[in-house]
Amino acid sequence: MSAVTRSALHKWEGVRAFALELPGAVEEYPWGPEDCVVKVDRKIFVFLGDVTGAFPPTVTVKLKDPALHAHAMSAPKAESAGYGLGKSGWVTVPLAEPGAPGAQVLCEWVEESYRTVALKRSVKVLDERRGG
Repeated sequence: MSAVTRSALHKWEGVRAFALELPGAVEEYPWGPEDCVVKVDRKIFVFLGDVTGAFPPTVTVKLKDPALHAHAMSAPKAESAGYGLGKSGWVTVPLAEPGAPGAQVLCEWVEESYRTVALKRSVKVLDERRGG
């Protein structure tokens, strides 16, 4: 396994762990044992993709804020998510590309995606945890 792949997997694992720590977050595999998503209030807020290692790791998040969306789209080989999700602000970010965002930025995008899809009560719990 190359250093780039190890780094990408490390970021992926960090993003997954962060997502699962958010209030009400649950991990599911709706399309089979290799396709991981994290949901809140029965809605997906992050697609983590193939967990088998057969494909390079990616993170797909919903970013409605124009500045955050533009930042995510500027990541190397980032693209609007397929299946029409891109029209709603979903962005897929490859993690193994040179210059790919670091774990901290990815987690910020995951939190923004969470805030976009979660019910107000879940966001309130998150804000309470954050001391705000």
